[in-house]
Amino acid sequence: MNQPIEVATFAGGCFWCTEAIFERLKGVKSVLPGYSGGTVSNPTYEAVCTGTTGHAEAIQVVFDPTLISYERLLYVFFKTHDPTTLNQQGADHGTQYRSAIFYHSEEQKKLAENLVEKLTKEKIYTNRIVTEIVPFEKFFEAEDYHKHFYERNKNNGYCQLVINPKLQKLAHEFIDELK
Repeated sequence: MNQPIEVATFAGGCFWCTEAIFERLKGVKSVLPGYSGGTVSNPTYEAVCTGTTGHAEAIQVVFDPTLISYERLLYVFFKTHDPTTLNQQGADHGTQYRSAIFYHSEEQKKLAENLVEKLTKEKIYTNRIVTEIVPFEKFFEAEDYHKHFYERNKNNGYCQLVINPKLQKLAHEFIDELK
């Protein structure tokens, strides 16, 4: 029997961080780091880092909506990065680190817009949410050395200083959703 499968595409800063977060969630079948939202076909990491391709470091999440909803994925997305900083997450600067939701359907768009409106009304963030909500066009898979970066490099300084605190926050706020 086939399980229902959906796809979500998010950009929330460095894809090493977002991949490590989303692959820990129940119902998530796979997470791929890559590039989305730009104008260059088949971008490389080096090209995306120049900020001239228009692409953001993104992840593509394949999930079972009977186990975790798209709306819940959105909550995780907003709680594990700063959606109020334009083209920046922590020390990572540039359009490739922007906050973006690349929606795959009108339903995903509506859910994302509704959540931004709710978070804004509830004044969850001091500053205005600048997350782009744009139609998904194309996803380019990142080079192999980016895949499962955290799992392969847990002692790396970036992993220790940037990813570990995000994973701790995830474990604290979303403990029931973890694998």
